Amino acid sequence: MTTPSLQDGIDKAGSPVGLLWRPGAEPWTPEVVDREFAGWRIEQRAWHEGVALLNLSHHMYDMWIEGPDATRVLADYGANNFEKFAIGQAKQYVPVTRHGHIVTDGILSREAEDTYLLSGVPAAQHWVQYHAEQGGYDVSFSTDPSSAFRPGGGDPRLFRYQIQGPLAVELVEQVFGAPIPETKFFHSTPVTLDGRAFKALRHGMAGQAGYEFIGPWEHAAYVHEAFLTAGEPLGLVQVGALAYTTPSVESGWIPSPVPGIYSDSELAEYRAWLPLFGIEGARPLYGSFFSESIEDYYISPYELGYGKVIHFGHDFHGRDALLRAKEDTSLRTKVTLVFDPDDVRRVIGGGADPGFVVSYARHRVETSAGLVGLTMQTASIDPVGTVLSQTLIDPSHAEPGTEVTVVWGDHPGSGTGPEADLGFPRIRATVQPSPFDRHARTEYRRDA
Repeated sequence: MTTPSLQDGIDKAGSPVGLLWRPGAEPWTPEVVDREFAGWRIEQRAWHEGVALLNLSHHMYDMWIEGPDATRVLADYGANNFEKFAIGQAKQYVPVTRHGHIVTDGILSREAEDTYLLSGVPAAQHWVQYHAEQGGYDVSFSTDPSSAFRPGGGDPRLFRYQIQGPLAVELVEQVFGAPIPETKFFHSTPVTLDGRAFKALRHGMAGQAGYEFIGPWEHAAYVHEAFLTAGEPLGLVQVGALAYTTPSVESGWIPSPVPGIYSDSELAEYRAWLPLFGIEGARPLYGSFFSESIEDYYISPYELGYGKVIHFGHDFHGRDALLRAKEDTSLRTKVTLVFDPDDVRRVIGGGADPGFVVSYARHRVETSAGLVGLTMQTASIDPVGTVLSQTLIDPSHAEPGTEVTVVWGDHPGSGTGPEADLGFPRIRATVQPSPFDRHARTEYRRDA
């Protein structure tokens, strides 16, 4: 039986939006990790006030790219600077379509001269592999899907543990018996623990200090137990699946933007190559904003704040479109919306504390002028005392302190007008910068 393709699904549904629109969809949370260990509020506070351990081992999709043409294919289909890419360094990989829309980002690590590891939501991996195979590049691919999708089950190839928070450095020193050598942001250094070799990637989230430790799965249990034991006197808190989804709302990273691949006729063969039940056909759209045109959901990397990593010193797919976008003053601005706490209780909590909230819905953001923006990810942030939302908004409404309203509800989809008054409640919100965390906004990447 032939596996249905993404294009098959679009054809059957009648349109890309018809395929993806799913009101009331359950928000994603990481696989194979307890939902809560100490409670999501305590876990959020741990990386603000103490030290937290996050297990990233199970939800990352990894693809190793190896061969003489590894750098060339990544540079041909990525907007990053490959002239300055050291072994042991990682970058936010930014692939775009010929029209300059992001496919989705990923974390690209250079493992050796001709070997890279691309991790994250697999849309970027699919894009690179397809074009490498079609273009005859001399590279090979090895993949390890996330644990929920690994054929036959089994363990991941790698463990990934993040240690984050004001006490992270102290904990790391306790575990290794000495400070880790000074390492630039998003660079790694080799480490050993009782003869077990792995690497420490200088990382952080929501502006907090920390590392991501990555190594062979055979060492996973030992390394995990070492951090738990050394962290107990410091009040180490393990972070569960609920709280794990929220630091991106503070740090300004927007996960899983809609890939700009659904409508270009020149990508029909690509859509026929993609499986229907991959991320491109399974990640739902929902919220109070609805459009029959999938292109209304496409995003420029400039809107995501990736302008600083785009490098025009080489030719790459989508380069001309990004040159035009660089001068486009109408592109939306990424901001943080701070929801009015009383409205949160009234609208989301039915008059009470709503508890944990996380949503990837595209909700309408309005002023008296009408629609001015879309929410991208929304979550309760207990240390802030309310709900925050990463939002793309028209530049004329992006000034901090601007007051807007968020339309909270799920449009039913096709058959109801996009502008229909469905009686959805409104939540008042105030525009603030993105990243919301001051340290993440001003100092986080200075030593990258």
